[in-house]
Amino acid sequence: MQTAICPGSFDPLTLGHLDVISRAAGMFEHVVVLVVANVNKKCMFTLAERAEMAREATRDLPNVTVDTWDGLLVDYATRYENPVVVRGLRAVTDFEYEFMMALTNNKLNPNMEMVFLASNEKYMYLSSSTVKEVFTYGGDVSRFIPPTVNEAMRKKAKGRND
Repeated sequence: MQTAICPGSFDPLTLGHLDVISRAAGMFEHVVVLVVANVNKKCMFTLAERAEMAREATRDLPNVTVDTWDGLLVDYATRYENPVVVRGLRAVTDFEYEFMMALTNNKLNPNMEMVFLASNEKYMYLSSSTVKEVFTYGGDVSRFIPPTVNEAMRKKAKGRND
């Protein structure tokens, strides 16, 4: 079975992420949405919370599972025979970063292939960081994220304000 891994911090999961995941699910037999710890990012949600939101958002995709990982992607990928990593690309700057990471990962695990999917034009501008910033300043982010993620963000903010 060909397995594709869609890694990311998903803090929060956006409709752009969901689009890439859905498209990968149409291309591969099994897709793992891999919610990763990222020491370089200040996350709004815990790893477990992000994984649960991803499970909820992908529940209608029968060949998609969600897992978490706190380590190198290449180490996680060794669980699968000839794994493919799927990454979405929004702009040239994404390509430069992702290409560098692909080359590094290939040196660490030559059996792991990278597949890049161009973002749907509806989501090319969208990032988790932008969603968090708009949300922080009271903007309506409901058009950028799944409803369950929007609800989780509102609950998280309410908990901080109580």
